[in-house]
Amino acid sequence: MANWFRRKKDTPSPEESVVQELDAEEMSPVTVLMTDPEQKGDEPTVREEPTPEKTQSVWRRGLARLRKVFTTPLGQLFRGRPLSEEVFEELEEALLAADVGVQTTSALIERLRERCRKEKPQDASELRTYLKDEMLAILTKQPNRPLVGSEHPWVILMIGVNGVGKTTSIAKLTSRFGREGKNVLLVAADTFRAAAIEQLEVWAGRLGVELIKHQSGASPAAVAFDGIRAAIARKSDIVIIDTAGRLHTKAPLMEELKKVHRVIARELPGAPHEVLLVLDASTGQNALSQAGTFQQIAPLTGVILSKMDGSAKGGMALSVVERLSVPIRYVGLGEKEEDLQDFSPENFIDALFSVADGEA
Repeated sequence: MANWFRRKKDTPSPEESVVQELDAEEMSPVTVLMTDPEQKGDEPTVREEPTPEKTQSVWRRGLARLRKVFTTPLGQLFRGRPLSEEVFEELEEALLAADVGVQTTSALIERLRERCRKEKPQDASELRTYLKDEMLAILTKQPNRPLVGSEHPWVILMIGVNGVGKTTSIAKLTSRFGREGKNVLLVAADTFRAAAIEQLEVWAGRLGVELIKHQSGASPAAVAFDGIRAAIARKSDIVIIDTAGRLHTKAPLMEELKKVHRVIARELPGAPHEVLLVLDASTGQNALSQAGTFQQIAPLTGVILSKMDGSAKGGMALSVVERLSVPIRYVGLGEKEEDLQDFSPENFIDALFSVADGEA
């Protein structure tokens, strides 16, 4: 390990003077961890480019629990029945059971009623096609553009409460960017928990990337400041800044996140280019209350839905897009790197309805 640079309280440099929000005692010594690829914890593996068939297989496996709760009962609901008010009521119950949410469920049911009034289907089986179309229409409202743009360094700010899979998502993204030939710098701005810094340090070592960190308890904004400066100096392609797993009910912690965002924006105009909120899909609609508060503090550009493979509540993906008006960028469908999938509304709907449609 080598010191990146050390500030003196009595003689600040011109660069330091621009950070007026950071008190002198917050400016702790910074450490840059240099990693040696030959000393990684895991040996590098050659990953084959996924085929469409393999990708869809990952989606079907990852949505197995949600599909069992949601679309499997739909086959019984729609099969051989005339269209009636009872069918709509049972469909509404199925949507709520999948944690689509009251607001989004009501909107879906109303759209289905309107389409049935126009097209006048004779039996309930037509509702399955209509439902797929309307769900796809919701999920495609927010285009999922490429995560990384042309600016260098491209700054990604990762936020979310403890336990949602934020650090694991960072590691998977870092690995992916590395395979694409991009130079990634990690910044450990979660200084409230020493374990969070250590965990990111382990991943940096395994992935062969540099890590900017301070001591536990240091100012997160100061770490973010140093991370941006280091990225500029080293001509990094991508900077991923980890933040504390803040409880959205804790106002002082949320204010600290707002400060981190301001410092990044001042040091690099236009940054952070992406603000990604990691939500645990297994918490269903409860996650949306977190999202609403985070969105007020740091303007979200996208959501990562983690732990989708272990959830029967993945219908909340529809509410994320409908209520937050931001795209789902990635979904976690398992433990492997390949299981962090770019979100595809088409793959989501196809995998969700595959059993009901006799495709699997």
